[in-house]
Amino acid sequence: MDEVKIKEMSTGDKEEGILTVSYIFPNGDRYEGECSRSSDGVVLRRGMGKHTSAGGVTYTGEWHDDKINGKGTLEHPSGAMYEGDFKDNMYHGAGTYSFPDGSRYCGSFSNNRLDGDGEYTDAQRLVWTGIFHNKAAPGLTLKLNM
Repeated sequence: MDEVKIKEMSTGDKEEGILTVSYIFPNGDRYEGECSRSSDGVVLRRGMGKHTSAGGVTYTGEWHDDKINGKGTLEHPSGAMYEGDFKDNMYHGAGTYSFPDGSRYCGSFSNNRLDGDGEYTDAQRLVWTGIFHNKAAPGLTLKLNM
């Protein structure tokens, strides 16, 4: 972030050194939320904030060291949405990815990939459970509703 263009909105009762800002990037992206200054004076996103890309992708949630880290929600203009844990700008940990067709995956992620125990609900509302790894999920079990 270019600290010259950051406009401090308020510091209120926030933790010492935390700024609340509204910033428009040169590419048209917007960030509104908390930031802090590093030891060398650089302003970094830290705390809760909302980033909206010029293309309409919106992330709302936690930031650390100018990266998406912690819990949050990433929404795409297509209707796809991820809600859960992030690490270094990637889906990482427990989360739910909802696809535009109504299907969804709920389970573990590692570095933006399905990884571990999970549950996939397809567009016909059939629920499949098992171990997922990247795009593979051998041995899934259909969960029956009786």
